[in-house]
Amino acid sequence: MFGLGWTEIAVIGIVALLVFGPKKIPELGTALGKTLRGFKEELNNPSEETSQEQQKEDE
Repeated sequence: MFGLGWTEIAVIGIVALLVFGPKKIPELGTALGKTLRGFKEELNNPSEETSQEQQKEDE
């Protein structure tokens, strides 16, 4: 996982817990998950706006 060992991941987790607090971390995880999910969906199924913009550029 990005060349990080378990000790580095634990240190990052502890620092995140200290900086954001235990109540904010689940909210951040949820927001990050929704953002990544939306990004993946957009990569797999481009929206109509993107298709229309590409067609205008081709003309």
